[in-house]
Amino acid sequence: MTVAVKQFFTSLVKTGKVKEAILGDNGEQISAEEVKEVIELLPNFTNKNVIELGCGAGRFTGVLAEKAREVTAVDFVPEFIAANNKKNESKSNIRYVETDVLDLTPETERYDLAFSNVLLAFLSDEQSRTIITNLLKSLKEGSEFFFHEPCYGPGKRAGLQGDPTVYRDLAAYCALIQSCSIETDKGKYGFELVFAKSLQTYVKHEKTLNQLCFMAKKVRLADDYHGFKTFMEFLDSQQYSRQGILRYEKIFGHHFVSTGGLETTQAFLPMLDLKPGQKILDVGAGIGGSAFLMVDQHDTEVLAIDLSGNMISIGIERVNEERKGDTKVLFEVVDATKVEYKENEFDVIYSRDTILHIPDKKALFASFLKWLKPGGKLLITDYCCSEGAHSEDFKKYVKQRGYNLLSPAAYGKVLEEVGFVNVNAKDNTDMFLDVLRGEVTKTEKIKEEFIKEFSESDYNYIVDGWKEKIKRASPSGNQRWGLFYAEKQ
Repeated sequence: MTVAVKQFFTSLVKTGKVKEAILGDNGEQISAEEVKEVIELLPNFTNKNVIELGCGAGRFTGVLAEKAREVTAVDFVPEFIAANNKKNESKSNIRYVETDVLDLTPETERYDLAFSNVLLAFLSDEQSRTIITNLLKSLKEGSEFFFHEPCYGPGKRAGLQGDPTVYRDLAAYCALIQSCSIETDKGKYGFELVFAKSLQTYVKHEKTLNQLCFMAKKVRLADDYHGFKTFMEFLDSQQYSRQGILRYEKIFGHHFVSTGGLETTQAFLPMLDLKPGQKILDVGAGIGGSAFLMVDQHDTEVLAIDLSGNMISIGIERVNEERKGDTKVLFEVVDATKVEYKENEFDVIYSRDTILHIPDKKALFASFLKWLKPGGKLLITDYCCSEGAHSEDFKKYVKQRGYNLLSPAAYGKVLEEVGFVNVNAKDNTDMFLDVLRGEVTKTEKIKEEFIKEFSESDYNYIVDGWKEKIKRASPSGNQRWGLFYAEKQ
């Protein structure tokens, strides 16, 4: 820890403001609810070895020790270790280590779970990478690292003298996790993000999405994502870099990053006959355009998920900038092919131009069917391909983007095979072409403004890319755009 961080915590201990700094005004009530929520988010750690970094006075230590075989509780503040020990003196399976987490020697593959609650926010990027790398050494393969950090700004905790907290955004933490790897005699290992989302305790009590929790799993890296360690890193480094997202938004319209933006969203939503209070899962939600519209126009609740950390981070930024206190759109970074939601959880599942990335569409659609309530509705638009053989140029384009495309008819057939009823699979390429041509015209009219805001190469990327899309989607091309509606029996 830096001198500034150590001085800050020494001051908090002396002035008795530790709880105020960590929990804000609602102290005890928030603490009890947060502990309960966090423990429920953790993977099963019964009879397993847990390391808690920055254990503090023991808010979580004792609860972890109730199930774990052993908890190694680490903190550099002597008063915290003493208070923790006193609070949990009846538990014999807690091993206390009084040291700076940066000085902790990794114990090779000793732990089944690593846990921290507001730790990396007190470390620089370089120090955070040291901690993450050490955890890769200390955790067993397949084990998880869970952490909670305040993001985007101090919020209700503003004004603490000498506050050294680093208020990163969600994307920055995703990038830190993705950037670390180790080489062992067994192979190369890194962390794959399991989820990143807002803690509901703070959503409820403080109307903020900025208290974020993350879970990452130690996995063996295959280096098969177009030269990147994970698919998420590929997305955030390539097509969905922050710059890439914002230039898409410039064309699609404020908050939108899918074909046609507001225009196509307003055209499709009537198919769902949305009602106030309905719960919607938006898969591949981008930066929140459709989700915000569904909330504003139909008073629904939307869980907006995406695998791109950059997308979700911008979405949360927009809530902070334009929709303060709005918690009807919740954002989550998660892989839709790996996450598990409750059966019969959602009234509607909605997805725009996202499933093109997923090879096993049948398994995903089976999950959609399970998650929908009886009578629930599914609406998807997606990139598709024509029937029959494809040109070499089209194959190259699909490979470069990492797409997995079906024809509209084949897409609809998969939906029927998993059990959806009233399936309507439409080749909507004519609308796609009209929208693309309109977007090219719009971009050409604002050329100077676009180049000033981004660059000439960004402008050419959009205009040339859209013209190539028009060519691929023409009657003689291989690209199609599908619109799919289906229901659960």
